[in-house]
Parts: sequence; C-alpha cells; structure tokens
Amino acid sequence: MKVSCSIGLWMGVAIASASMLTAQGTPTLQPLRPSTAPPLDLSGARVVEVVRGDQIADLPARNSPCDKACLTGIADTYFAALVAHDPGKAPMAPNAKFTEQTKALAVGEGLWKTASEGPTTFKVYVPDPVVGQLGAIVTMKDAGKPIQMGLRLKIVNRQITEAEHLIWTNVNATSIANLEKPRPGLLATVPPAERLPRELMLLYGHGYYDALEQSDGKAVPFADDCVRHEGGMHTAGPRVEPAPRAGGAAPAGRNTPPPAGAAGAPAAGSGATSANMSAFGSMTCAGQLDTRFMSYIERIELRRVWIADEEKGLVFGLSMFRHPMNEKILTLVMPDGTRSQRDMTTQRTFDMAAVHIFKIRDRKIHEIEATGVVLPFMSQNGWSEFLR
Repeated sequence: MKVSCSIGLWMGVAIASASMLTAQGTPTLQPLRPSTAPPLDLSGARVVEVVRGDQIADLPARNSPCDKACLTGIADTYFAALVAHDPGKAPMAPNAKFTEQTKALAVGEGLWKTASEGPTTFKVYVPDPVVGQLGAIVTMKDAGKPIQMGLRLKIVNRQITEAEHLIWTNVNATSIANLEKPRPGLLATVPPAERLPRELMLLYGHGYYDALEQSDGKAVPFADDCVRHEGGMHTAGPRVEPAPRAGGAAPAGRNTPPPAGAAGAPAAGSGATSANMSAFGSMTCAGQLDTRFMSYIERIELRRVWIADEEKGLVFGLSMFRHPMNEKILTLVMPDGTRSQRDMTTQRTFDMAAVHIFKIRDRKIHEIEATGVVLPFMSQNGWSEFLR
C-alpha cells in the first residue's frame, strides 16, 4: 500500500480550525463518535512522496497518461539536460536504467559529460503513448564533433525510467550533407486513408529484418521510391542527382543498376560491407536485397520493435546484426539473371547494434533511416541477459 501525505494540506486544516476557535470564543468540546468502519491497517504502508500544499493540483497530471506531446516534450528536456551535463534538469526516475553503446552506465556518465550541442535541424521522433516510449534518431555534437544518435526513452508517471544511447561517430564529409535535416517524407503526416494500424506497422518492422536475413526483397512491401540511409550514407534507392557536368553529362553510376557481371565493390574507404558509392547503392531497396548483396548479414537478433506513430507512419526498431562471415565469397544474382561474386575474405566478424526508423505509407516502406554502433561479434545489447 502506498501512502502520500501533504504537509501543506494538514497545516491548512490546522490553521483554519484555530481561526474558527478564536472567532467563536472558548469552544465546548464534544466527544467524538466511535467509528463503525473497520480499522485501517497501515503496518505495511510506506511514505513514497511528500508534497507541498501548492503541488496537490499537479498530482493528477503527473499520474495521467503521457500523450505524444508529453513524450516529445520530455525528449526535448532530456536533450537539453544532456547538453547542460546535468541529469537533474531531466525528469529522471531515481532508479532509472541507462545504457550507452550497449553498456550500463550511471546516469550522468558517457555523453552526459561530453555533449556539446543538442539536436537542431535533424531530429526524427517516434512517440508511442501505447507503450509509454519514444524512439529517435538525431544529429547532435559530442565535444564539438557531429554525431548521429539513436535514442530510446521509457516514461512511467512522466519520469524517465529507461534511457538508451547508440552513437554513430563516423560522420564524414560524404555523410554530413544527409545529416543536416531529415528527408521530408520522414516527417510528413500520412493521410488517414494511407495509414495502417499500429500492430500491423510493427510487423512491417519485423518484416524488414526478415527481408535482410533472407535476401528477399519481397518479404516486406517496399515502394519503388524507397531510400535507405545508414549513418548518413546513401545505401539504397534513387539518389538525388547532382548538378550536370560541363556538357550536360551527369556523373556515372547514379540511378542505374550494376552492369551484368559487376562485382559491386565499394569505392576505396567506404568499407567492404557498404553499398555507399557503389552502383548497388542506387538500386531499389527490394532489388538490392534480391541480388544477395546484403547476404553477409546472417542473423538479426534481439529485435525490439515496440514503438510506432500511426499519424506519421513511423516505426522505431532496435536489433543486433550478427556477421559471422561464414561465407567468404558471396554469390550475387544480377537483375538480368547473370551471376557474379563478392569477395569477403578480408572482412572480420562483427556485430552492429542497430537503430532503424521506417516510414510506412499506403502499405509500403518508403523511407529507412538507420544508425548504430559496431561491436565485437556476439555482443549483448545491455537490456537482455541473452544473446538471442
């Protein structure tokens, strides 16, 4: 049993009683009638909160459900407190759990000590009052340098009981342009006729992970205009054409599938597993998967697809990508049926603790924004004692 007492309220009653006694003169005390109600057993009670009299009006709001505006407001406050290096400026619960890069830390450690600028123009929130949680992908600064961060907050009684940071630090000249502001489609409100129920939206998030595991672009419905960004890098879908070169010719390799027999090797410095700067990165989201270009991702475990916003058509997912690199030479199937190989013999094993936001409209995935952190193979996620 919880007991909450108000000092101000009891003092107010006492003062009012004393005033009445003074106005009426010496009172005649009457014995109290014995109560017929059963005695209240307070043996197991404990005081959980003491509030002043002027705070009593706030109690119903504090315990009321936290709607979308409430969740986003708390997230804004959280980021402001983060930059101020002061957890006391955020509504942190006394026993709040906090992880960063999958490691449990004390609130006030990690980015709490080094954040130098909060999100400004790149901020994608997914508030979900059904589960009392908010997911986000934002661009901010850590010690003066740009980072992309995935954030999950759990809110109970308008206090943050869980906070999770996954930080992508490899922001460079190639990716920063895509991290200045979100693509318009991510933030657009979905017309009511094109929305899906929340429960079905969550299945789309799981379906995307299934499509990756199975190298099957038909495992979940993708729109032809689907675009995927990972850490700010364009890794699938139509690219925005750059300005034509002298003579009217645009740079090669844009909006065209790989030629027959192309190995699709990324440009130097892009990393052996990246489609960025490769012709594969200009393929449709579905078509790229069908080539088996992503088949080095063998398992996607520890999936947490809980958070969705029906109005915006957004789903927020967390997962652990496992890359055992068992298959050293990948067989790629080109759109015209020809085959090629992709050499992965030099790629080490690794995990990726990943954050995804999916934009779902008219029963198809149109946008994918992803970030995360590279970890040693077979890492835990900080929220489960198990690996899968």
